[in-house]
Amino acid sequence: MPQNSSRPVGRHFLHIPGPTPVPDRILRAMDTPIIDHRGPEFAKLTWRCLDGIKTIFKTTKPVIIYTATGTGAWEGALVNTLSPGDRVLIVETGQFALQWKNMATKFGLKPEVIPTDWRIGADPAVIEAKLRDDKNHEIKAVCVLHNETATGCLSPIAEIRKAIDRAKHPALFFVDTISSLASTDYRHDEWGVDVTIGGAQKGLMLPPGMSFNAVSDKALAASKTSKLPKSFWAWDEMIAMNKNGFFPYTPATQMLQGLAVAIDMLHEEGLENVFARHGRLAEATRRAVRAWGLEIICRDQKYYSPTCPRDTTPTPSAIWRWSDSTFPMAQASGPSSGDISASATSATSTS
Repeated sequence: MPQNSSRPVGRHFLHIPGPTPVPDRILRAMDTPIIDHRGPEFAKLTWRCLDGIKTIFKTTKPVIIYTATGTGAWEGALVNTLSPGDRVLIVETGQFALQWKNMATKFGLKPEVIPTDWRIGADPAVIEAKLRDDKNHEIKAVCVLHNETATGCLSPIAEIRKAIDRAKHPALFFVDTISSLASTDYRHDEWGVDVTIGGAQKGLMLPPGMSFNAVSDKALAASKTSKLPKSFWAWDEMIAMNKNGFFPYTPATQMLQGLAVAIDMLHEEGLENVFARHGRLAEATRRAVRAWGLEIICRDQKYYSPTCPRDTTPTPSAIWRWSDSTFPMAQASGPSSGDISASATSATSTS
């Protein structure tokens, strides 16, 4: 009998690091009539989202909401704080750290890369040593991924902040939380981060298309002297308009409806409970991987990711053919040719 669809019967459930499945409650919140993005009802929605997202980043400082994926928020962090020729220190923990380095190069910045074998997180001691060697304070920013999606390695952000302070270095501290925000503990203010980059399509349980910059007072001060060109990404216009409940341009209105409900759901479960759930599911995944005789990509358990543990796959082509039609998973290229990892991820949406 001919089939009308190549998909198996039943509800499609995506098992990749992100985008993650969107809960029905959020889908229903987004499936509502569009309201005037210059009207009083929308202003209330904006303030609700801006106040709520601060509780997820754990900050009292401004959070910029962009209509863009996480890569756009990376750009926002760089162009609002830096100038052509500035040196930036980037820890290459995986594919996404490498992409951040490539973006910095395109803007005329001078990335200085701390290489790794893509199987550990960022080492605070190595960062401290690099900063101590920078006697003239030419490095203007330190860029670290909290959770490297490509490798399943988590970096110790609080310890890195202490390392920067021990080196007595004035560099800004940028952290990418795209695959960790709302899934594991993160504290923008307490950990002394200057710009935190976030995305909506993972722990926040939304479709792709919304991203964030949480910014410190130090970062805002740096934005006053930054000489990289910016328009859409400019913080000053966003912050000024947000005070009145609006945006300088037409925002993603339905994404904001979903964001408001996503934040409610996270707090209803309790952030600590959310983090503990991810930790349990990640450990269960790692135990299953070992039982299958596969190898965890992250080689040091102190760097284990609570959201996207990854493993090596001995017969990748067969796995992906099976996965595509039966159990949708992700694949990622490692630092060397032929090194492919499968993501047996913990779910990132609340039930």
